[in-house]
Amino acid sequence: MTETRRKRGAPGEKGAFEILRRRFAEPASEEITPKEVFMASKATRRALLGGIGAASVAALMPGEAAAGAKLGAVPSCWSTDERPNSFEDITSYNNFYEFGTGKGDPKRHAARFSPRPWSVEIGGLVERPGTLSLDDILSGVRLEERIYRLRCVEAWSMVVPWVGFPLKTLLDRVGVRSGARHVAFETVYRPEEMPGQRRRILDWPYREGLRLDEAMHPLTILAVGVYDEPLPNQCGAPIRLVVPWKYGFKSIKSIVRITLTDRQPPTTWSSASPREYGYYANVNPEVDHPRWSQATERRIGDGFFARRRPTLMFNGYADQVADLYRGMDLRKFF
Repeated sequence: MTETRRKRGAPGEKGAFEILRRRFAEPASEEITPKEVFMASKATRRALLGGIGAASVAALMPGEAAAGAKLGAVPSCWSTDERPNSFEDITSYNNFYEFGTGKGDPKRHAARFSPRPWSVEIGGLVERPGTLSLDDILSGVRLEERIYRLRCVEAWSMVVPWVGFPLKTLLDRVGVRSGARHVAFETVYRPEEMPGQRRRILDWPYREGLRLDEAMHPLTILAVGVYDEPLPNQCGAPIRLVVPWKYGFKSIKSIVRITLTDRQPPTTWSSASPREYGYYANVNPEVDHPRWSQATERRIGDGFFARRRPTLMFNGYADQVADLYRGMDLRKFF
């Protein structure tokens, strides 16, 4: 297991969560935080001192104010020690077809999307089905910074400092019934705010799924932020899935429904083109996409002339997840 760049020492040792201090250049005038955003962040800090979780406060704030609020995430032993991509990379180069198929379309078109208020319906084979507000979901949750590698099926990659918590935490809260084998997810459907949904690019709303043991794995998180701020709309606000050993399309965004089921659920990309996109979609350099090799990848931010990097099995998380697929033919179950 690798260590986060924010840690020194192993988990549990003295100094394990010591924060590294860095020197920064003087900010340009356009980088100075506006007064209204600073005051919103200040209010959030006061709420923290009063015993109210920052995540709950941020979830209730209007979009512009929430962008300046810090979530107060703690470092995690599950983080990689690789250098994260810049905030600009992470928020400007996105696949989110609900806003368009171009990499810049999500940032360009997501401003009209309203992620607050928000609720998630949880049903199927659970003991306590119902609809939870985002504030309910985050109540009592300890948010962690999880610095994960992100590998797109298109053979590019990033490193992202997500803020979130294990999906298992939420599933345990609602109670998984004994017959459950898979977890199905669904993205919000709002064509009036998401222009990509006005075109039949895919069968909307977007759907994804995981096997239950994948969903309960400690690496699998629900993310609500990036760089310790609430998720920008183009990154899947206000709550999304992150499964770092799988191709990025498995990490469904803007979730409104979670359903526990006894059978493998239909998923958007594997239904649209099963020859190209499997249900498991584990990162595997030995199984090529029908139209390109998966053996190497282009790291966003490396520069146009940088050499491609070798793709790691399970995106570098083999030590943690390979046992989930023991005995499976990974070429057949791709």
